Amino acid sequence: MSETKIRQRPAAVTLTPTAEQRVADLMAQAPEGAIGVRLSTPRRGCSGLAYSVDYVTQEQAFDEKIETPGGVFYIDGASVLYLIGSTMDWQEDDFTAGFVFQNPNAKGACGCGESFTV
Repeated sequence: MSETKIRQRPAAVTLTPTAEQRVADLMAQAPEGAIGVRLSTPRRGCSGLAYSVDYVTQEQAFDEKIETPGGVFYIDGASVLYLIGSTMDWQEDDFTAGFVFQNPNAKGACGCGESFTV
């Protein structure tokens, strides 16, 4: 009888080391009851979808869960299809600081970079 091998699927989003460090920093200052941070893609902006990273206090049934050295990173279950294959980075310079996404599913973005379309 042959054994069925279940291969673990890769995470929908790859976090760079600087993004993982930012998750750790966020969790170090998280409000009481926070169990991680969640990435979602709410409808917003002139292109339709935006990236949103928020604290989460409860796991949702269809969330994708990624264990990072600094804490748990969740991806909203309804957003996973828009994010598969994406890379999330944290970038800072003299004027801005924020998460930056390389998303192969995005077909376009608004001029200000606030939202994207798939």
